[in-house]
Amino acid sequence: MKLSIITITYNAKKVIERTLLSIFKQTNQSFEYIIIDGASTDKTLDIVKKYEVKNVYSEPDKGIYDAMNKGLLKATGQYIWFMNAGDEIYDEHVVENLINLMESNADIYYSDTMIVDENNIYLGLRSEITPHKLPKTLHWQDFKYGMVVCHQSFIAKKSICKPFLLNHHFSSDIDWEIKCLKASNTIEFVPFVLSKYLAGGFSIKNLKASLFDRFLVLKNHFGWYGTVIAHLHIIFRGISFTLKKKGKYW
Repeated sequence: MKLSIITITYNAKKVIERTLLSIFKQTNQSFEYIIIDGASTDKTLDIVKKYEVKNVYSEPDKGIYDAMNKGLLKATGQYIWFMNAGDEIYDEHVVENLINLMESNADIYYSDTMIVDENNIYLGLRSEITPHKLPKTLHWQDFKYGMVVCHQSFIAKKSICKPFLLNHHFSSDIDWEIKCLKASNTIEFVPFVLSKYLAGGFSIKNLKASLFDRFLVLKNHFGWYGTVIAHLHIIFRGISFTLKKKGKYW
């Protein structure tokens, strides 16, 4: 199996169907699809059942990153792609085009992400409506200033994937991507958008704690001094970006 797509769910009845629809409308269905559910108590599993998903595992977990680790263990594909509840594959041709692209056998494939609202209205590409510019040549050092690539648009060979850290509740995905990049030899930019991300996710709703957690994660890779300097840059970049969006300049 070339590709394993993994969806993490927990009490996601409001958003899980948009993810499932994007999965099952793909023109190429030659991938493994796995759902790791945290023992949902709402109607999430009833909705999943309607789509006759074969690989569904539901049991209590220690949070989203514990569930993602379970997904890594269950996956049998050469490549891992996390498309969690509320996330969507960009359009119905993505998997078909992606599998053709994977003939190059790169260690990592990455691309941009379209940000959408709850009505699936496009808000814009992440690289255009946020300060996170997407480099066409990606290195792990690019994460010094934050999450350069959303996990929904980051696909890695299972052979280079490390477990997600469980002591970082908001930013373990940044650590995971950096570790994947450090372990990779070939990294390819995908010339089409891979995913749609629903605005207002878990980290955004817990912004203060998320920023502190991100600092601790990046400190492990860039050191205290480098991370402090980088975060001062992030603060000023964010202020400047916000003012420019309002039509004001320094």
